[in-house]
Amino acid sequence: MDVKAALLSLAAMFMTAPAAWTPAGTLHHHQNPRELLSSIHLLRPLSGSGGRPAGGVTCASWQFGVETHNVREWTTVPRSCESYVGNYMLGDRYRQDSAVVAAEAAAYAEGLQLGNDGKDAWVFDIDETSLSILPYYARHGFGVEPYNATSSNEWVDLGIAPALPESLKLYRKLLSLGFKVVFLTGRPEERRNITVVNLKRAGFKKWEKLLLRGEGMDGTAVAFKSSERAKLVETGFRIVGNIGDQWSDILGSPEGARTFKLPDPMYYIS
Repeated sequence: MDVKAALLSLAAMFMTAPAAWTPAGTLHHHQNPRELLSSIHLLRPLSGSGGRPAGGVTCASWQFGVETHNVREWTTVPRSCESYVGNYMLGDRYRQDSAVVAAEAAAYAEGLQLGNDGKDAWVFDIDETSLSILPYYARHGFGVEPYNATSSNEWVDLGIAPALPESLKLYRKLLSLGFKVVFLTGRPEERRNITVVNLKRAGFKKWEKLLLRGEGMDGTAVAFKSSERAKLVETGFRIVGNIGDQWSDILGSPEGARTFKLPDPMYYIS
């Protein structure tokens, strides 16, 4: 079968299969194979890096670009992707993707030989890594709405963020193996008390250090977090693992012996 015939066969298959997805416009069953072929890649343009339009991408492709750090410096989820992101975050895929990351991290940890000095540390981010802020974002367009510091902080101050189950499972596994857990977050120091309450309420009962952004600690998340990790190393800790939902959680020396990136298509922090 030549390439043209194979493509026509593929298009015919789409015509007879249930319409489980639509790239941008709706695919109609009355379309003939040639019409369908021409519409498969006729996808709605979405916003790309720096707010510039990225032509010919689906919401799934946009998310792939986000998770691989090819799409950067974006401020909001494209409005046309609100339903896609919402379905992803509330459906099975988000949990499954998180489970894969957590399982790989656990397998890596189990294969390590720990020192006898209690200095093997594993760094956890908090928001959308340890604690889930999804209940808040579900009420605010899953990242489509511009970030509102006032309403976001009001929700955080309730101290009701649930644990991301896969991260809590990993946390417990690491403690059982003898790792020291360090929470490193961009939350300001003034929210230490409510953060402690929320962590314990969600099941994170103990840790070695809880590092928040103090007054005067300006700059990017990458600069802040890499600086705090450097301080850990200077005091004798070995950062054997580092997990977060943002690339800014795991970039910047010292990153740690191995890093793990959880999915998060709802917001971007540089």
